Amino acid sequence: MFQAQTIADPESRAGALSARMASADLFARLALVRGEIRGRIVFTTSLGLEDQAIAHAIFSQDLAIDVVTLDTGRLFPETYDVWAETERRYGRRIRGLIPQAGAVEALVAEQGIDGFRASIAARRACCAVRKVEPLQRALADASAWITGLRAEQSADRALLDLAVTDPTYGILKVNPLFDWTRERVAAFVHEHDVPYNALHDRGFLSIGCAPCTRAVAPGEPERAGRWWWETTDQKECGLHGAAAVPHVALAEA
Repeated sequence: MFQAQTIADPESRAGALSARMASADLFARLALVRGEIRGRIVFTTSLGLEDQAIAHAIFSQDLAIDVVTLDTGRLFPETYDVWAETERRYGRRIRGLIPQAGAVEALVAEQGIDGFRASIAARRACCAVRKVEPLQRALADASAWITGLRAEQSADRALLDLAVTDPTYGILKVNPLFDWTRERVAAFVHEHDVPYNALHDRGFLSIGCAPCTRAVAPGEPERAGRWWWETTDQKECGLHGAAAVPHVALAEA
């Protein structure tokens, strides 16, 4: 059995798991992850297209994987709709983690309700409170973290693999759709009649918080609709990659 906690070289264990997953379909990939990794496994879902495909593979096989979502308090109504529809369809709860109330109050007192548009630093401070700190709680004591990241989504994400060692949390990060195209994900969702966010049919390819997400025009990159007022190409909220913040600290208001 693959024991994430006891193998000395994290990169070797991630590479070995990636190799095992490479030739398997999505169902087999997730069953393999659950069968080979000892301990708690967490899947964080944004309830977007990729994550709905993964949720289907987890729920339909009744895998012992914790499914959680980060309820920032600023999600689209359509996102809450698909959350409820997914729970009805599979008879499983998706655990919602909300930000710490005091941290949100301090953030809004400092920035204003939409102060995240003032600068990249202000926006990242908002993401840190509403998303990164809840993620820290979600991954507490976890052995592995499952995500819906795909190589096609951005240049930074293309540097990942089916399984890697997350540099921030020091645990296995498993990306079972890493080598899939968006078209393949959409075909899977339609083939299995998986509930999906109605915003996808209105040009929203990547869906986050309502104030920070717009539909994309034909030919635009998938993540062009996220924080569209920013000019940087590295549009991440801090959940993934080097931008992740291990501890959230707001300046005093």
